[in-house]
Amino acid sequence: MKTTKASAPANDVKSPIQVIDRMMKLLDVLSYYHDPVSLKQLAMETGLHPSTAHRILGAMSVSGFVERAEPGTYRLGIRLLELGNVVKSRINIRDSAMPLMQQLHLRTGESINLGVRQGDEIVYVERTSSGRSSVRVVHLVGARAPLHVTSVGKLYLLEDGPLKLKEYAKRTGLPGFTPTSITTLSALEKELERVRRHGVAFDNEEIEQGLRCIAAPVRDDTGELVAGLSVSAPAERHNPDWATLVRETADAISLAIGYVKPAR
Repeated sequence: MKTTKASAPANDVKSPIQVIDRMMKLLDVLSYYHDPVSLKQLAMETGLHPSTAHRILGAMSVSGFVERAEPGTYRLGIRLLELGNVVKSRINIRDSAMPLMQQLHLRTGESINLGVRQGDEIVYVERTSSGRSSVRVVHLVGARAPLHVTSVGKLYLLEDGPLKLKEYAKRTGLPGFTPTSITTLSALEKELERVRRHGVAFDNEEIEQGLRCIAAPVRDDTGELVAGLSVSAPAERHNPDWATLVRETADAISLAIGYVKPAR
């Protein structure tokens, strides 16, 4: 009588997709903890049988995605950091920002600018054009402007803190460019407190008469301020309600380059 090999129980036969799903569950749970996590805890939080979790963790350990710490405990592996750095190196803020800048441009009908800090100045690295400005717009790609008279620059000055702000004021002398330019440290400190309260910064015709701006911060995966997004328009078309749109768009760019807002 011919005998046949018994087949494995149906619940032990898993597709590659199911295995990947279980791997992701384990990685998610490990990411919640700073310290190594026990196999028992991992199995409980993922809903996996301990033997299944142990088998998958073993495979991930070989690949470097997971590390064994003390006996029976696991933590995220260095391979994830290596891959994360590769992804980060490929992220271009300008490429990530431009589609969202175009959307904001369509909603406001005005120029949208992306500026970064270089020393004591803001350099504008990307811009959409409204095509209907009646004033000379200084926010051309490659243009520079002092921090204290631009909305984007004020974001960086707030980030610097009080000590570095005083050093900036002393170093530059806070030169004025229009009648509304801020030229004293006390006035600048008061303005930056306003920026802190509102989460956006303003330029009230301070670099060019007849031109007003609103800016919001763009942050990378470490939380560092890496750019400022602003909308600029002639004073007669300026709309303070744009502040919410600018902030939402800056947040979307930040999310696109890896920033996650800390839980309140």
